[in-house]
Amino acid sequence: MREGRYLYCIVPEREQMSLESIGLGGKKTYTIPYEDLAAVVHRCPAQPYASQEHEMAIAWVTAHQEVVEAAWRRWHPILPLSFNNIIVGDTEKEAEQKVRGWLEHEYERLKRKMEKMTGKDEFGVQVFWHPRAIAQSLSQSSPELRQMAEEIKAAPRGRAYLLRQRLGTLLKEQMEAWASQCCQDIYSNIRQHIDDIFWEKTKKSEEDMKMLLSLSCLVSRGKEKGLGEELETISRREGFSVRFTGPWPPYSFVGNP
Repeated sequence: MREGRYLYCIVPEREQMSLESIGLGGKKTYTIPYEDLAAVVHRCPAQPYASQEHEMAIAWVTAHQEVVEAAWRRWHPILPLSFNNIIVGDTEKEAEQKVRGWLEHEYERLKRKMEKMTGKDEFGVQVFWHPRAIAQSLSQSSPELRQMAEEIKAAPRGRAYLLRQRLGTLLKEQMEAWASQCCQDIYSNIRQHIDDIFWEKTKKSEEDMKMLLSLSCLVSRGKEKGLGEELETISRREGFSVRFTGPWPPYSFVGNP
């Protein structure tokens, strides 16, 4: 039966050692070193983890993250790997050798990545806006919208209906332009506090708010305070709210092996 080694992350370690962190399905985790780098792994069948049960899949992903975060707290910096990376060999010995062989083959690339992550952590930034509040603000501040609103008041019923349709379209256009400009302004304001950035896909939010942007930010230790203060300034603006999470291992900036 073929052997697998499930990969969690790469850490700066020269020794093979057992770890206290427990992996997927309660598996014991340990390191396989090459030079001054090591892969954190557990023994597994030579096949990907797959389940039709949603709760089981969530438990596996959670266990993966817990091992990575335990390694991150212990070593820092580390290179976290995504869920379900497995190196396979025909025997237990060959599986171990293949992990070392992969580390040897990728050593220079992994070292460069490790150097890039030194002294840095990942933070999540999500900025939300409240459409009703922003629509009200634009309706008061836009001369074009104010003028059309006044025309509606004085217009006959039929014309008023057409003007309201035009007003709705114009308001939507101005809100889209406002959102685009806000994204640029926010990015410009926080860019000085971060080393790298990854734009995430925005998700559907609660009914009374919309996600304006979602970012993963790589931040040097010591600069996170400035980023937090900048986000606090944004959250105090009318119609805005901010979610700031982390620090985390730099999942978004490492990629697959």
